[in-house]
Amino acid sequence: RSYGQQNLAHGSSFLPTTHNHLNNKILLSHESIDNEYSLRTIVIATAHGIEAFAPSSTSPTLSSSRTIPRRLSRLREAVDAQAIEEIVEESPKRKKYVVVGGGWGGWGAAKALCESGIENVDITMIDALPDPTGRTPYLSSTGKPVEAGTRGFWKDYPNINELVSELGLDENEIFTPYTNSSFYSPDGLEATAPVFGEATIDNILGGIPFVGDALKNAVAEASGSDDFPMLPSPLGQVMATIPYFERLPLADRASMVGLLFATIDCLGGDEETKQQYDRMSAHALFLRFGLSERLVEDFIKPTLLVGLFKPPEELSAFVVMELLYYYALAHQDSFDVRWIKNGTVSDSLIAPLAERLMKEENGGLQVLGGCRVKEISLDKGKDGKLHASKLSYLNTRSGEVEDIENIDGIVLALGCQGMQSVVSSSPDLARLPEFSKAASLKGIDVISCRLYFDRRVETRSPANVFSRFEELRGAGGTFFMLDQLQEENLAGLWGKVTVDEDETLGSVVACDFYNAGSLMSLQDEDIVKILTDELLPSAVSKFADAKLVDSWVGKYGGVVSWFSPGSYALRPPLEGAGNGILPNVKCSGDWVRMGEREHGAKGLCQERAFVSGFEAANSLMKDTAANEKFQEYDVLAVREDEMQFKLGIEVNRKVMSFLPRFW
Repeated sequence: RSYGQQNLAHGSSFLPTTHNHLNNKILLSHESIDNEYSLRTIVIATAHGIEAFAPSSTSPTLSSSRTIPRRLSRLREAVDAQAIEEIVEESPKRKKYVVVGGGWGGWGAAKALCESGIENVDITMIDALPDPTGRTPYLSSTGKPVEAGTRGFWKDYPNINELVSELGLDENEIFTPYTNSSFYSPDGLEATAPVFGEATIDNILGGIPFVGDALKNAVAEASGSDDFPMLPSPLGQVMATIPYFERLPLADRASMVGLLFATIDCLGGDEETKQQYDRMSAHALFLRFGLSERLVEDFIKPTLLVGLFKPPEELSAFVVMELLYYYALAHQDSFDVRWIKNGTVSDSLIAPLAERLMKEENGGLQVLGGCRVKEISLDKGKDGKLHASKLSYLNTRSGEVEDIENIDGIVLALGCQGMQSVVSSSPDLARLPEFSKAASLKGIDVISCRLYFDRRVETRSPANVFSRFEELRGAGGTFFMLDQLQEENLAGLWGKVTVDEDETLGSVVACDFYNAGSLMSLQDEDIVKILTDELLPSAVSKFADAKLVDSWVGKYGGVVSWFSPGSYALRPPLEGAGNGILPNVKCSGDWVRMGEREHGAKGLCQERAFVSGFEAANSLMKDTAANEKFQEYDVLAVREDEMQFKLGIEVNRKVMSFLPRFW
């Protein structure tokens, strides 16, 4: 009995394709009874006796097979059927968890599961990408590395920053320094967002007419430093941006005060209050609180088009206020952002994380790329609750549909398009309103481009936003000077290992369009022409002299979450249908409602997606591994709200307890 228990885990590895062998069978690894033979035998035994024999991979040959009947006979005498029965009853069943989706939410869930300390567990990730581990670069037709979208890493990304540290990576080698961002309209440069955390007294106060020098000297004397002091929000942001708005008058900027009150009321309110704001469009909110038309059109609207990928009239007021608070209002330096310094997000961060988790000692994660989930089947358990028991998926390489059975838990780390696909092909899931509602939500079209020029083009900022250009056709647009952000990786951007001495490599520009439905029907060359002939030269005149050498265009229909008015109640809860109905299916991703596990990271945010994966795994283990010893993943919080915001919330709650909301 003890021998069988001791060798259970070892023996089970000999039949990796038999998914249900632990349900009614036990594999006993038995060293040769006769010392004269080195043959090692594997016996499949049940309570009814010996069923079969198979030589292990360590067996030298089958030339000794004449001895097998005699050896089996002797082994039957040595193995008591009752002992085998007790082994079957007492031996722990290997747990089986599946993560569907290889984005930040999926990798967060996989990390938490692999590092939970649960013994005897199989963890599998399934994703439609051929290689979701980031180890295989995505190349254009001309062999240049490309990426769907250019993603920034903001100041309050504590869990992603901690990941860099855990992986033994140097932040200064992974990320660029924090950078400025500029906004361009047909009239020219509209504004520049500075690096708030690195501002100096001279560059903030020195340019103020008449009183600039006096203010500069007074602040420097009071603070004893040349650095611009960290002031309470939003005073710090207002002061720090005084010299950076080229055209927007101060009166228009001051009209944002009303939005501060709405933000306090909304984010400090209860669930019902948040849903009231969610049913309102951001455009309606701006009108009711008196924001100037110019502030909205020149600054807020282009910001939302590249931050939430839709104009204000098509966005939930609640989510817009979450976004503005998290990225701009929480702290003076909340808007400070940096970028990947070499390569892509996938090869810089995901690849080393995947390599670590796939090692046996770190969880032995199995990653199935190029696979699409076909159906998730639910069964009713003895407790009267539904349980996901089987997952079927299409292996696009082989064309075969394969099953994973006896599943203990699933994390659906999917966006709106993936959720639609899985739920529509899984009748059991579709019967549950939490999943059918989530599957009803629509996504946003995105277009990513890479442009390669014959010369270097200098710009004021490496990260830039297009504002109010008719050529955008209602889309939001950005352009990033990758040759500035990844100056040390210029050869890599061009898909080269080395560069000849007489070879000149020009600027590489990543251009992205969001809410791009009106551009999706255009041919790739027409999209490139809009950029090279209209948008880029209008923003930075030096582009008119640069010649395009190569280009790449990627179109992604309906892939990004759309936080439309009224969508809050439809978004998938992190808990799925809930522990009382379906305890072993959870959801992760930047669009999930996290409930009691809510985190400070908001909006379309890599940090939020990553954290939601941790919390989905924590919830899954709590509901499915109660009898196991596991370590809940420790999620790092963003910086604490500032005192004036907390005070504002308390005052507002008391006022709103007797004063009705007129809006």
